[in-house]
Amino acid sequence: MDTKHCALDGRVDARPAPGPRVGTATFDLIVRPADIEALPDDVPDTVVTCTSGDPRITHELLNGIQPGDLLRVTGTLVQPQALSQPARLTVDALEVLDTALVPVLREMVLDWHGDYVVIFDADTDADAVPVFTAHGQWVGLADNPDAIATLIDIHERVNGGDA
Repeated sequence: MDTKHCALDGRVDARPAPGPRVGTATFDLIVRPADIEALPDDVPDTVVTCTSGDPRITHELLNGIQPGDLLRVTGTLVQPQALSQPARLTVDALEVLDTALVPVLREMVLDWHGDYVVIFDADTDADAVPVFTAHGQWVGLADNPDAIATLIDIHERVNGGDA
């Protein structure tokens, strides 16, 4: 098993949850390649499954971290035995680099589309989906989830591709 001590910057995918053992927390971190501009558009982000048993980190994860927060986590990275499995990081240090655009309730889900963020809210029956840039600029309201890509394409054409 290949392990490495490292630091990773990434966005929290969903609300951190209590871990498999008492006093632990787990979450998925979405890590983008450092040289993303030099890579093809269809290069996927990397998902790293993170776990911490440190009481201070666990408390912060379960009470203060929300989807979309940008974190720097440091710890021991274990490479997966199969390529279909995510890498695992045991976190021993946590730093919040940036908070999400808006507070996310437990019923809300943020979804990242490159440099764009969409918000799905389970509390509403509406099909319309709000779309923002990663910097918080309002893009528009997609009529339904299938229209998100079209709305982003229009925004990039009108604004020169700068999110």
